[in-house]
Amino acid sequence: MTDYVTVAGGCFWCTEAVFKDVIGVESVESGYIGGSVPNPTYKQVCGGDTGHAEAIRIGFDPEQLALGDLLDIFFATHDPTQLNRQGNDVGTQYRSAVFPADEAQEAEMRAAIERAQADAAKPIVTTVEPMSIWYPAEGYHQDYWETSGRSNPYCMAVIPPKLQKLRKSFAARSRAVAA
Repeated sequence: MTDYVTVAGGCFWCTEAVFKDVIGVESVESGYIGGSVPNPTYKQVCGGDTGHAEAIRIGFDPEQLALGDLLDIFFATHDPTQLNRQGNDVGTQYRSAVFPADEAQEAEMRAAIERAQADAAKPIVTTVEPMSIWYPAEGYHQDYWETSGRSNPYCMAVIPPKLQKLRKSFAARSRAVAA
């Protein structure tokens, strides 16, 4: 059985790359959530006027990967203390947010925020937002790191340090380390 969780932690290319390396993750889809414009495009979302966040929807096997562990990886591999930004990406579309599908997910997400806050020097600003319509991103955004990211200077600057953190802090969860 596959469970799904939706999170936003800045650029979806970067968060997608991290979770594709996590044991127990079965699928990662980049997309948009939390906005008001139906069927938004990447250009519209990047403009910051739709209210959507760049996000990922993660399909995972709960027998291999607990939701709490997945969320701990999420909080450790982006900066949940930056309001409406991740590094040089600025705007509400790059906010740190979680979108619970039900009350049980919301409880897990709030507990993960508390765990992250215990380890953070600054306040966690991750928002818990209502689940809304999920819009998959355009095809060229899917599997971006594998298909195009290694020739993109932005991705080369941002993704390898995130993967390094995953592989160091969560070695038992990394496909690359286990291989």
